Amino acid sequence: MSDPIYVTDQLIADDIDAYLDLHQHKTMLRFITCGSVDDGKSTLIGRLLYDSKMIFEDQLAALETDSKKVGTQGQEIDFALLVDGLAAEREQGITIDVAYRFFNTEKRKFIVADCPGHEQYTRNMVTGASTADLAVILIDARKGVLVQTRRHSYLCHLIGIRNLVLAVNKMDLIDYDQAKYDAIVADYAAFAQSIGIESFTAMPISGFKGDNITTRSANTPWYSGPTLVEHLETVDVLSALDVDKPLRLPVQWVNRPNLDFRGFAGLIASGSVKPGDDVRVLPSGKTSTVTRVVTMAGDLDEALAGQSVTLCFADEIDCSRGDVIAAADNPPQAADQFEATLVWLNDAAMHVGRAYWLKLGTQTVSVSVQQPKYAVNVNSMEHIAVKTLELNAIGVAEITTDKAVVFEPYAENRTLGGFVLIDKLTNATVAAGMINFSLRRAQNVHWQATDLTREDHAALKNQAPKVLWFTGLSGAGKSTIANEVEKRLNMMNRHTFLLDGDNVRHGLNKDLGFTEADRIENIRRVGEVAKLMADAGLIVLTAFISPFRAERDMVRAMLPEGEFVEIHVDTPLAVAEARDVKGLYKKARAGQLKNFTGIDSPYEPPEAPEIRVNTAEMTAAQAADFIIQQLLPLK
Repeated sequence: MSDPIYVTDQLIADDIDAYLDLHQHKTMLRFITCGSVDDGKSTLIGRLLYDSKMIFEDQLAALETDSKKVGTQGQEIDFALLVDGLAAEREQGITIDVAYRFFNTEKRKFIVADCPGHEQYTRNMVTGASTADLAVILIDARKGVLVQTRRHSYLCHLIGIRNLVLAVNKMDLIDYDQAKYDAIVADYAAFAQSIGIESFTAMPISGFKGDNITTRSANTPWYSGPTLVEHLETVDVLSALDVDKPLRLPVQWVNRPNLDFRGFAGLIASGSVKPGDDVRVLPSGKTSTVTRVVTMAGDLDEALAGQSVTLCFADEIDCSRGDVIAAADNPPQAADQFEATLVWLNDAAMHVGRAYWLKLGTQTVSVSVQQPKYAVNVNSMEHIAVKTLELNAIGVAEITTDKAVVFEPYAENRTLGGFVLIDKLTNATVAAGMINFSLRRAQNVHWQATDLTREDHAALKNQAPKVLWFTGLSGAGKSTIANEVEKRLNMMNRHTFLLDGDNVRHGLNKDLGFTEADRIENIRRVGEVAKLMADAGLIVLTAFISPFRAERDMVRAMLPEGEFVEIHVDTPLAVAEARDVKGLYKKARAGQLKNFTGIDSPYEPPEAPEIRVNTAEMTAAQAADFIIQQLLPLK
């Protein structure tokens, strides 16, 4: 085998332009280093940075010798100092988060994510792995396969990383013992097979000594495989980009710089595209033919997975951000109910039934998560019954979106199968998810069109439907005021119906308790009933504490704009507790009533309600009159 550095030096000497062109068009490999604490991740990365810099300096020296300088030869960095610097980061807690490093060799450019080894920072490891093509899983040769080795391997497999390197590190500390190395590889192979890992590349290394990192080590004559850098330089990246699969291009934006040009831009997630290809835009299903494949460098005859392009169509069809351009004869599915695997990333536990934002590719929709079917014990692979998911937990649950999304199972397409959940109030990313499959009921249940519309129902009653949503603390006066408002609407010949919190719990919601999850489900059901009544043309009044903004916003999102009227019965806690008509505050203060709003369960007041009344300053009748005045003119 020729020395790669010599080959590069020869190319520099013979054709500097060819060398510069080669350097410009190097492929990029993203990989992560992971494993247990103190397995040597920082030392290994230090070695990779140090050795790659030495190679680059040799190339620069050759350029200077040839009197064709492209840069200034850098000062030699002492390896020990470099490792000390990386270790200092770890001691300062910096590598609690994912640290990204950049380096290159003569064949490829690299981005390496140094993931923290502690179990409590699993979410950081998932972040680093989400865009990786390869994972280097380190094992301390003295300790063998540990809990975090299994956890990180499971997560890498779950996230879809198929290129795995098992780097048995610190071989110098066991005197390069082949028998111990073989035992570790065999132990890991048995575990890998149990979780579905089909293959991995094992190698004995020493990050500190440099064994089998960039050059073959004389200390392991029994090892005939590649060095780590050789493997990183030659591993097939394109296969991970699904070049041979059907075209999938999530549309990021519509590019229309002038009236003569209209294109649809995005990153090709899989497949290829060229002028003349027939494509289908989803979810609309409209078809057209590609006329141009445009890039900043000019038009292409063909574009492949991993390239950002703008496509022009022969027809003026509707296509916008969030749509997916696909092969016309092999499109992906669209559904609104799925089974998914979730990795919970937030300090606050998952709220069952609460609406979150789901971002999948360029699509963003509202989603609710049901109680998990089970959580996974990564150490034993046991399925554990749970009611929710806590920080770093991995579980399987059913999710429902408010409209159909274009998807493919994560195992087939990471872009159209992977998603994140975002808290609607804080905008924090709370979970990473992988779609396993759509639910059969989602495919078999279709909306039945009817001839009479909600407008027809409203016209028959000569009124515009509304949902008047009364919210406030227990004892604030919601039910009393809502009752007064309904009486006044009745005298105005309006068709109404009042949904009261206590009354609904005698029937529709009698199976629900007062945990946070049950309260969320309580409001979801009431919201769906209120929506159906509004579809019938009614003015619906609801009197519920509804303590969480997220659920009130969820109901608002169910209705056309302007139909949801949030009425905050704004009564101070002291006033509401002094009334204590039902004796509930007294029980809550005595510890006899758990999860009581205002005492041991929070109330999140509306930030911008359509109407606000304060019963400490006005009577129920005055509040009702004020609300009617705010609603007028009421058709």
